[in-house]
Amino acid sequence: MRRTALPAVVLALGALLGACDSETVSFADARALADGAASAIDGKAAKFTTDVTAGSTRSKSQGQARAARTGTALAMTTDFLGEPLELRLVDKIVFAKVPASAREDIPGGKPWVKVSSDGADPFSQVAGGSIDQLAKQNDPGRALDQVRRAGTLTESGHAELDGVSTEHYRLDIDMAALGGDLPAGLSAEAVGELNGKLGKIPMEVWLDDARRPVQIVLDLSPVLAASGVPDSAMAKIVTRYREWGTQADIQAPPPEEIGEIPVG
Repeated sequence: MRRTALPAVVLALGALLGACDSETVSFADARALADGAASAIDGKAAKFTTDVTAGSTRSKSQGQARAARTGTALAMTTDFLGEPLELRLVDKIVFAKVPASAREDIPGGKPWVKVSSDGADPFSQVAGGSIDQLAKQNDPGRALDQVRRAGTLTESGHAELDGVSTEHYRLDIDMAALGGDLPAGLSAEAVGELNGKLGKIPMEVWLDDARRPVQIVLDLSPVLAASGVPDSAMAKIVTRYREWGTQADIQAPPPEEIGEIPVG
């Protein structure tokens, strides 16, 4: 009996070990993950949706992004402050389409304006930082760069997402290591005012079988906790990417359609 059972045990162990090997993930650390995923999406475009939750406040965005090592181009619409807003990010410049009701404030009634977090015009002064972040937080290349510069891999494995097998990575992002390139509209000054209470924030990344991001989740609850907001408050940015390889011709608005908001 013993000689008969032993080969079966060996075969069973071999099959089990083989199954574990087949479930290994592609990347063993944060830098390898960022570099591998960035290579997989370089020059490719996808559709995306983003769901931002902060306590009881929720906003949604959707659009297309074309990733490139030189910078992502994207076109999107979002419900900024309860109003639909169309944005484009091209050559690292954010353009916002001015609602028709507000174009009388733009010389010539032009439909587009450039938006900057440090712009001197009234619009940029009031909302430039938020709009700049609304566009850039949907950039998969930027998220992967944050993983590369400030991420520590804490857990990895396989998980189903909408019925599809994916590689699932959990990371901690060191806010101090990001310098001024902070997520979700956070400023270095705001982080500094937390007096060291904010160290790392969790991020999760799901990759498809071609090592392309299909979901990125940034958990900003530690920011609220460090600010003294009750423990029940939740803050998350969930971005989903689909149809990698889609055609996306994303261009800056024509120069004749770009106006300037007068300063002062």
